[in-house]
Amino acid sequence: MSVVGFDIGFQNCYIAIARSGGIETIANEFSDRCTPAVVSFGSKNRAAGVAAKSQLITNAKNTIINFKKFHGRAFNDPLVQNQKSKLAYDLVPLETGVGVKVMYMDKEQHFNVEQITAMLLTKLKETAETNLKKPVCDCVISVPSFFTNAERSSVLNAAYIAGLNCLRLMNDTTAASLAYGIYKPDLPAPEEKPKIVVFADMGHSAFQVSVCAFNKGSLKVLATAFDPHLGGQDFDEVLVEYFCTEFKTRYNLNVKSKIRALLRLYQECEKLKKLMSANSMDIPLNIECFMNDLDVTGKMNRTHFEELSANLLQRVEGPLRSVMKQTQLKLEDINAVEIIGGSTRIPAVKERIAKFFEKAVSTTLNADEAVARGCALQCAILSPAFKVREFSIMDVLPFPISLKWSSEGDEVEGSHEVYSRDHPVPFSKALTFYRENPFELEAFYSNPQTLPYSEVKIGQFIIRDVLPQTNGEKSKVKVNICVNIHGIFSVSTASMTEKVKVEENAATMETESGPCTPDTVENIENKNQVDFGTTEVKPQVQLDGQESPQSPSPEMEQEENKAGNAETTCKSNTEKKTDQPPDPKKPKIKLKTINLPVETKLVWQFGKDLLDMFYEKEGDMIMQDKLEKERSHAKNAVEEYIYDFREKLCGPFEKFISTKDQKRFSVLLSETENWLYEDGEDQAKQVYVDKLSELKKLGTPVQDRYLENEKRPKAFGELRQRLQYYAKLVEESRNNIEKYNHIDVSEMAKVEKAVNETMEWMNKAMDTQAKLNFDQDPIVHASEIEEKQKELDAICNPIVTTPKPKVEIPKEGNHLNSKTNSKNGGGGEPLESEDLAKDTEIPSQNGDCHPGESFTTNMDLD
Repeated sequence: MSVVGFDIGFQNCYIAIARSGGIETIANEFSDRCTPAVVSFGSKNRAAGVAAKSQLITNAKNTIINFKKFHGRAFNDPLVQNQKSKLAYDLVPLETGVGVKVMYMDKEQHFNVEQITAMLLTKLKETAETNLKKPVCDCVISVPSFFTNAERSSVLNAAYIAGLNCLRLMNDTTAASLAYGIYKPDLPAPEEKPKIVVFADMGHSAFQVSVCAFNKGSLKVLATAFDPHLGGQDFDEVLVEYFCTEFKTRYNLNVKSKIRALLRLYQECEKLKKLMSANSMDIPLNIECFMNDLDVTGKMNRTHFEELSANLLQRVEGPLRSVMKQTQLKLEDINAVEIIGGSTRIPAVKERIAKFFEKAVSTTLNADEAVARGCALQCAILSPAFKVREFSIMDVLPFPISLKWSSEGDEVEGSHEVYSRDHPVPFSKALTFYRENPFELEAFYSNPQTLPYSEVKIGQFIIRDVLPQTNGEKSKVKVNICVNIHGIFSVSTASMTEKVKVEENAATMETESGPCTPDTVENIENKNQVDFGTTEVKPQVQLDGQESPQSPSPEMEQEENKAGNAETTCKSNTEKKTDQPPDPKKPKIKLKTINLPVETKLVWQFGKDLLDMFYEKEGDMIMQDKLEKERSHAKNAVEEYIYDFREKLCGPFEKFISTKDQKRFSVLLSETENWLYEDGEDQAKQVYVDKLSELKKLGTPVQDRYLENEKRPKAFGELRQRLQYYAKLVEESRNNIEKYNHIDVSEMAKVEKAVNETMEWMNKAMDTQAKLNFDQDPIVHASEIEEKQKELDAICNPIVTTPKPKVEIPKEGNHLNSKTNSKNGGGGEPLESEDLAKDTEIPSQNGDCHPGESFTTNMDLD
């Protein structure tokens, strides 16, 4: 089973995998661990990652960048409209949200953001499979902590289209904190005061901050804050605006009028920004043939850059103040400040963070790879294939969520905040309603001002098949809501309690006396759905949605009065019981639970059929990419063969082809080359295969003659050495050399015969071959010579290596054996080797080894 973590950034992506030795960040086919978040479309295929980024300037209209921020958004979203003018490619409205318009397969096509992200995930998946050498399915994917329900659902849809099973969507800072804490050996014990660490993550597009409490074996996120529009891209835009103005003044160039020039300027400004992070001196900016065949130059230093970015730098402290306010912590309570993300390398950003917390920032984690490594660790924790030390993770909800429900008759519409800000997640709750008809729940974000998303509504949930009781009373409906492991809110289940009369002698499960107050909401259950090893949490929920420090009551009801104000009343189960004997005339009631269907209408929701269609389309495009790759390789093989053989025809192959054939072959090579760049520019794979076969009909014999001429003398030399060796042995045998006296004369005659026959064959073959020209096919091949040598060795070697017969020891020495046995108490019998084996203990070497004993190795990521 594969264990993979994907960090899908706004600009770059990283892949981490779990092996038996720990977590490893892997490289792509270009030996780079950083894969650009870019997807490009060609006439016949797609490209993603490094190959796609290389087309950013030459194929700008069909190269998609900075698309992550469009997840879960409609075309008319203010953020989409704001970014539209800054992009080289075109955005189009689709029924499934915002889409991109590209030329693919020689026609205009539209793809939604989920499909684009799925294409990138497909590339990352292939990279992981190449490294692991096995299929990849289960994974953990990182998302920004400020992603809402719609955006998170959109990322999950992209993973499904790419054929991935996302075990968890993990917040960036939470993943980094897991990578930090799980390896720390000096964390305080669970009963001690936790270690408080702040994680500041500034990437290409956003700034995220979280405060985490660490104890041994546990991580709890206390608060999170963010600025989704403060990142490296914003600092790049400061430089771009500056140089656009300067080039307008110095060269009279309107850079923004040409998208390719603007993209080149963005690339150069990003390089300049990185150089200024390491150097404080003036750094030049030079771009050749920038616009209108003009070369442009400029310069910038760190001090000037910080002056231009003053407004951005002031915003760094906003999220820092927010998390401190939420947690009510003092600066002295913070034990460490960890910075991650590429943009935290900007000295001014680092200084601002350190100045705010009044302590030096730490760089314990790899600023680029920490999130991917944390995702891989989380995947390993969730996977049964790896044994990881117990480590519980408790995240928080960044935005408060409220529920609004429809009322019956003249009753006032109800509303209640069910999850407060920084509420622990994953978390489930149960609400109780009293209804006689189907009703509707609407979930929405309580505080639109803090929401970086234009739509506050999450979705509608219609509870169907609600009926009154047989006596006309309203039915008790229990609705289970949850924020799951992905951070997505949903109504999971709904059930109705039906009262059934029980016959006189029948046993009852539960009885209820008196009608319940209609139209009330009852919180009867609050527990953590997913347990990572911590104690189960069951906080009591008050009316304002905050957790109560008191122990939960047996039952809590929230009743609404006519004015719409809510008051909380607690009822004990003992109040339902009386010491008086039950009235025999009153019928007993049995409560029966009936599951109710829930119709879900989310703001961002794809149907199963639509997702399956996108999944199949992605599979078709993957197959098309594979076919195009094979076609391209076949074309390149023809081109490579032409250039390689043309050079050798005038070099080492020249004497191995006749003048007539050389001329004819040269013409064929030239004709094929011209065809390749004209009519053969875009042909099917088989056409190129046939062309290569046609060339090889003339080229292969020439190449074979050259190779045979290289191998044949060496093969003849080795055969001659073997013949000389065996002939020498035959001669020594004739001279009665003691070494070979034990070999029968007839056997040595066989050796002599084989040597003479092979020598005769070799001399004849060499004479015949010497009469041929180099441009003629050889009469004897090196393989034949090698085969002759093997035949010679098969006959001669067993004979000449025959060992001498062993000389038997005379039996007169039996008295020595008797003398030896007498020392062992024997009766004169010789001591057999079997007896020696029984009586002698053979010591084992390098420790005792027991056959059949099984050994298992636990794979531990410690």
